[in-house]
Amino acid sequence: MGVLVCGVLMLAVICQSHSMSPQARSKRYQETPWSDPNDCSQPRQPLVMSNPYNFSVDIRMPGVLPTASDSYYCVSVPVPTSREAYIVDFVPHASMDTTHHMLLYGCRAPYSTKGHWDCGTEQGTCRDEAKIMYAWARNAPPTNLPKDVGFKVGGDTQITYFVLQLHYGDVNSFRDHHRDCSGLTLRMTSKPQPFVAGMYLMMSVDTVIPPGKAVTNADIACTYSSYPMYPFAFRTHTHRLGKVVSGYRIRNGQWTLIGRQSPQLPQAFYSVSNAVDVRYGDTLAARCVFTGEGRSGKTRIGGTSSDEMCNFYMMYYMDYKHAVPYMDCMEHGSSALFRGIPAEANVPVPVSPDQLMSMVHGPAHGDGEGDSELEQPKRDEDEAPDQGTHLEEKAGWPEVPLQLGQVSGLALDSSDNLVIFHRGDHRWGVNSFDSNAVYQQKDLGPIQQSTILVVDPVKGSILKASGRNMFYLPHGITADKDNNYWVTDVALHQVFKLSTEGRDQVLLTLGEAFVPGSDRAHFCQPTDVAVDPATGNVYVSDGYCNDRVLRFSPEGKYLTHWGAGSLDRRRRGPFRIPHSLAFAPDKRELLVADRENGRVQCFVADTGEFVKEIKKDEFGGKVFAVAYAPARGGLIYVVNGESLYGNLVPLQGFMLNYSTKEILDTFAPETQKFKMPHDIVVARDGSVFVGDAASDSVVKFVPSEKAEHRSVKKGGIEVQEIEETETFVQANLKPIHKTASQSVQAAVQKLPSAVEEGPPAPARHNSLEEKEKTVNRGSSAAEGLSPALLTTLLLLLPLLLVIAIGVFVRWKKGRMYGDGHEVKLEPSGSSGGILGKLRGKAAGTLNLGNFFATHKGYTRQGFDRLSTEGSDMEKDDEDATDSENEEYSAPPPPGTSSQ
Repeated sequence: MGVLVCGVLMLAVICQSHSMSPQARSKRYQETPWSDPNDCSQPRQPLVMSNPYNFSVDIRMPGVLPTASDSYYCVSVPVPTSREAYIVDFVPHASMDTTHHMLLYGCRAPYSTKGHWDCGTEQGTCRDEAKIMYAWARNAPPTNLPKDVGFKVGGDTQITYFVLQLHYGDVNSFRDHHRDCSGLTLRMTSKPQPFVAGMYLMMSVDTVIPPGKAVTNADIACTYSSYPMYPFAFRTHTHRLGKVVSGYRIRNGQWTLIGRQSPQLPQAFYSVSNAVDVRYGDTLAARCVFTGEGRSGKTRIGGTSSDEMCNFYMMYYMDYKHAVPYMDCMEHGSSALFRGIPAEANVPVPVSPDQLMSMVHGPAHGDGEGDSELEQPKRDEDEAPDQGTHLEEKAGWPEVPLQLGQVSGLALDSSDNLVIFHRGDHRWGVNSFDSNAVYQQKDLGPIQQSTILVVDPVKGSILKASGRNMFYLPHGITADKDNNYWVTDVALHQVFKLSTEGRDQVLLTLGEAFVPGSDRAHFCQPTDVAVDPATGNVYVSDGYCNDRVLRFSPEGKYLTHWGAGSLDRRRRGPFRIPHSLAFAPDKRELLVADRENGRVQCFVADTGEFVKEIKKDEFGGKVFAVAYAPARGGLIYVVNGESLYGNLVPLQGFMLNYSTKEILDTFAPETQKFKMPHDIVVARDGSVFVGDAASDSVVKFVPSEKAEHRSVKKGGIEVQEIEETETFVQANLKPIHKTASQSVQAAVQKLPSAVEEGPPAPARHNSLEEKEKTVNRGSSAAEGLSPALLTTLLLLLPLLLVIAIGVFVRWKKGRMYGDGHEVKLEPSGSSGGILGKLRGKAAGTLNLGNFFATHKGYTRQGFDRLSTEGSDMEKDDEDATDSENEEYSAPPPPGTSSQ
C-alpha cells in the first residue's frame, strides 16, 4: 500500500511540473540568462521538445577570453540530422560591445570538431570550401529570411557542419576578464520549403588600382542563364580602398538597383533596394569604386591586407524544383555595357566618423606604405629546395577557395602560374556519348562558366579567368613557351590553340566539331597536348577511341603518328587510352601515360621511336597522368587511378628517377583522400599540383622543408585566408582551454507553437523572448512543491518506484524523439530534477558525398567550394570508371547553370 501511495504522489509531482501555466513558463524562460552572451555561468543544455519537425541548433562560443585585438575564433557543430533540413531563421546572440562581426559558414570538413579554435591563423574555418550563409555586424540590421524560404543543409548537400566565426575587434572590451558566449540560434525544420535560399557572388579577379589615381572602377557582368531567382539581401566587401559597391539587374537595357553600400560600413547582409526577379537572359552587373590615393605602388586583387577585393554577394531564393544553391560571376564587364550604369554607382556612400569601422580585418596601421611593406612569400627559383625530399600537402592552400567543376587538366605558364581547366556545371556521365562516341548532350550548350583559370601558385587566388561558352567537356591543357594554351575537348573531338592576350581568341583548331574519326583530320575524344619548346611541334594523345599519338607542325600540319611501343616486337600491344602527355626537353622525349595499361612509355619526340617503359605494381594497373622535371637528372611524376576491381592499391602520387625507374617518393593529401586524381604538373621550385576530377579540387604538395612555411609573418602577425574570398590579418593566438561545462552544444529545441500548427514553412514573427526559451528542469519542478511534500517523497521513495519512473521515462522518450535520436537520461542534482536531462543526438552519418562542385564545389566542395565557377552541389562520390569512359556522374538538368 505504501508503494502505491508513493507512486500516486510521484505522478502528481510529474503532472504538476508539466502542467504549469504558459505564463509561468514564459516568466521562467525570461528569467534565464540564455540570451546574454556575457553570462557563461550556466551551461546551456540541449532540449528536444515533442514536435518532430521543427527544432533549433544553438551555436555558442564556449566562454572564450580573447587576449589580443582582432582575434578570430571559430566553433563547429554538426547538422543535427543526416537527412535534408532547412534553416528558416537566424537569431543572433551577440553584443556590439564585445563582438565586431559574426559569420556563419556551411561545409563538410571544419578544421576542428572539438571545442573552439583560433581561425585567424593557419587553420581557417573549413578544410574544404566554406559557404557563407549568414553575417552579423555591430550596428547592422538583422538578416531575416522571407516566409517559406530556407537554406537547405544535410542530405545530399555539401553542408554537414556549421562553422561560426566571431571577430573580436578590441581586446579592451575584456578588461574585466569576463568570458564570452556569443553565438547564433538557427531555427530549422525538416519540412521541405517551397523556396530554397542560395548565394550569388560577383567578384572581380583582374582589377589593378594605379597608385595615386583618384578613381578606379572594377566592373563585373554576366548573362544569367538559369531558372528565375529572387534576390532579397545583399552584402558588399572590399578592403581599405573601396568607396562604394553597387549591384544591378539589366533587362532590355534598363538598369535596376539591387543593392548599394559603402564597404566601410558593417559588412552584414542588407535588404535589397528593389524587389526584383532575375530571369534567363538578364544581365547581372556590379561595380566597385576604388581610390589609389595614398598608395605608392599598384594594388591588385588578392588575399592580403595590402591587396584589394571587390565582392558583391546576393542572397536569393528559387523554386525548390530548380534551386541552384551557389552561383558566381567573375567576368569583366565591357566598357560599352557600363556606359549605361546609373550615376549613383559612382557616388560614394557618406560614412560618418562614428560609423566608420575599418574592415581590413587587421591591426590598425597607416595606409600606403604600411600596407605595401607586408612581406610576400618568395618565389625565387634560386631558392628551390632539393626535389628529392618528401612531398607533403600544403595546408591552407588555396587561401582563396576555388569553385570548380570536374578538374580535367592542369598546366603551368612561363611564370609558373597554375592554369586549371575544369568543366563547370557539365559532367561526364553514362549518357554523354553513344556507342559511336558521338556526344549526346549538345542541347545543354557550351559551359557558361569560365573553364580556364590562372591561379597564383603561392596563394591560390585567381589571376585571370577565360573560356566561357566555348567547351562542352574539357580534358587536357598545356601552355607553350609563348603562353598560348593548347586544349582538348572530348565532346567536340577537337584540339584548340588559344591566345592568352586576347580574351578567348582561337588561333588554331584541329579536328571537326562533334565528329569523331580516326584519319589525319579527325580525333576521337583526344585527351592531352604537349608542345616541343624548341621546335614548336605539337603532340596530341588520341585518346579514348583511337590508341595513338599524333605529331603536328606549329601551324597544325599533320606530320606523323604512332602507337604503343615495346622492346619485344612479338609482345607489342596497343595503347589503352593514352591519357596524358609530358615533354622532357633535356632528353628530347615524349612521355605518355597509358592509362588502362598502368604504365608510362617514353618516345623520341622527333621520330616516335620507343625508348623505355615504366610500370610498377604500386601503380595498381592504372596511370592517369604524367609530368616531368629535369632536376637531378630527370624526375617523373605520376598519379594512379582506381581499378575496375576497386582500390587494390592506395590512390596517390609517385616521384620516380627517370634513369633507374626507382620510386623515390609517394604522396597523398592528408585532409581528404584522392578520389580520381586526373592530372599532375610540377613547378620549377618542386611544388606539385594534382587535379582531382571526382572531388572537383586541386591539391598542392611541397617538399617537406617548405611545408613548415605555413604563413607570411610580419611582427608576429600572420596573414591567412579564413573566409571564402576574404583574408584577415590578426595575431596568432592559442586556443583557450575550456571546462566540460563550456563545451559547445547543439541545442535542439521546439519552435514556437504557432509554427507547429501552421503551414510547412515556420512563422518568423515571434518575439525575441519566445525564440530564446530554455528549460531549467531542476528549478522548474522544485518551484511547484512544498518543503513538506519534498521531504515525504524523499523518505518514502523505494526502489520499485524508481523502476516505475524508468518505464515512464522510456515511454515519454519514445513520444518526444521518435526514431533517429539517441536519448541520454542524466541524473539531476535536485529532487525536482529526478527525471534527468534529455539530450537529442543526431543519428546517421554526416560524411556525405557531393556542388557547384561540386561545385567544389564554389566545392565542391562554393563557393565549392566560393571557389572558381562550377556547381557546388554536383560532386560525385561514385568513382566508377571503365576503359572507355571516365568520371561517370549524373549530369545536371538543363539550365541549372552556376551563372
